[in-house]
Amino acid sequence: MTPQQQTLKDRGICVIIPTYNNAGTIAHVVKRALEQCADVIVVCDGCTDDTLQRLDALENKPVVVNLPKNAGKGTALKKGFQYALKQGFAYAITLDGDAQHYPEDIPLLLAANQKHPGAIVVGERKNLETMERSAGSKFANAFSNFWFAVQTGQYLKDTQTGYRLYPLKKLYGLSLLTSRYEAELELLVFASWHGVKIVNQPVNVFYPSREERVSHFRPGKDFTRISVLNTILCVLALVYALPLAILRKTYAVVKTVYLLLVFVFATLFVLTPLIHLYLKIGGITEKKKENLHRIFNVVTKFARKRIPGVTYSESNPNGEDFSKPAVIICNHQSHLDLVSLLAVHQKMVILTAQWVWNNPLYRYAIRNADFLPASEGMEKILPQLKVLVEKGYSVAIYPEGTRSLDGNIGRFHQGAFYLADQLNIDIVPLVLYGSGRALPKHKFLLRKWPMHLEIDQRIAPDTLKQYGKTYFKQASHMRQYYIKRLEQIANRIEQHV
Repeated sequence: MTPQQQTLKDRGICVIIPTYNNAGTIAHVVKRALEQCADVIVVCDGCTDDTLQRLDALENKPVVVNLPKNAGKGTALKKGFQYALKQGFAYAITLDGDAQHYPEDIPLLLAANQKHPGAIVVGERKNLETMERSAGSKFANAFSNFWFAVQTGQYLKDTQTGYRLYPLKKLYGLSLLTSRYEAELELLVFASWHGVKIVNQPVNVFYPSREERVSHFRPGKDFTRISVLNTILCVLALVYALPLAILRKTYAVVKTVYLLLVFVFATLFVLTPLIHLYLKIGGITEKKKENLHRIFNVVTKFARKRIPGVTYSESNPNGEDFSKPAVIICNHQSHLDLVSLLAVHQKMVILTAQWVWNNPLYRYAIRNADFLPASEGMEKILPQLKVLVEKGYSVAIYPEGTRSLDGNIGRFHQGAFYLADQLNIDIVPLVLYGSGRALPKHKFLLRKWPMHLEIDQRIAPDTLKQYGKTYFKQASHMRQYYIKRLEQIANRIEQHV
């Protein structure tokens, strides 16, 4: 199995090819699809030619779902989706059996799925304007694009393409799906109404000469069916979809405002005054500082599982208890990251950004907890950190230095590796998934999304030096490690979003 095939399998992605009397092309299309993806399902929609025999003659055979009589593309897709769901797949890439689509473009849809998990990816056919197509085909696509925009408020250049990636658990209205060509438009409309993201991905397309084409489109009957469907969808857009969209947006605003108000109120009017009072009475002692860390730990453990719309999980397969001080590194995606980090262990100091260090909401508390600004420079704060490590504290730092804009792992700075060397302590990698999707950088509304933290195995100083003699090489190695680990976690979790 190729690395790409493994990634598709890890993400729960299969390929579904509905076909009706495409015996001349189906075997070639399926063979090429199997080279890209190990899980190919062909839905034979009541074929009356030798399609089944040609599929059976293939050395590497696909799964075949055989419908006894022709029921239309909508029904074929529905049967394929239902079969894929029963087999445990999370996503399905659909392409046609007439060789119009290039199976070699499957990696493009995979990349779009990794960038936009949970979204429908629409394979926008390139250079459609220059292709030799019938007037009916051109009109049908323009007609469909227009009504989709009217019904959803979103414009797509190619709503008639059959090359798509669907999140199978987000196929709304599947039981209401019509049986023929218009079903693909319905799937997009229903998904858009329920807040499913729809993204374009340009793909190649092949149009054979007119005499070689196999088309089952019936202009009179099918245009009539599409017109009736669009009339019904326009009515539903007003009485169902619009109120639903307003409720969804209102809920997103309410939960975000709620989280912000709770945070500000708890920090400004509860925690900060109590911490002031606690530290002022009798003076600041080492015991009180330890208790301050316990407060942070307890409060963030409580908070991380109560972020509206966010489900939180954690994995610690090696049983790490932080009884031995370490430099804790973590990827950085969102304002939510700090909650996860503080909840890991109580004896931890965090190297913060300057704006955090100076933030009036919590600067008094974090400064008295011996958090330090990374902007001061590692050499300058090293003596203070040595004292803290001797007291049993671990030092937490974000190697990227700033939140990732797109959730990908940014360049790792060398500071964490310098500290591990100078303090002669292990590094413990924490890999955080999902916070950047729940609350992305420069976005203000919370999204419903899972967050997951994995505490990986300690890396001893001698092992770290095997990755490279310089801090730069160590940082580069650990960045690649994080890229791989984050992809593994994403592949596992994004099957369920």
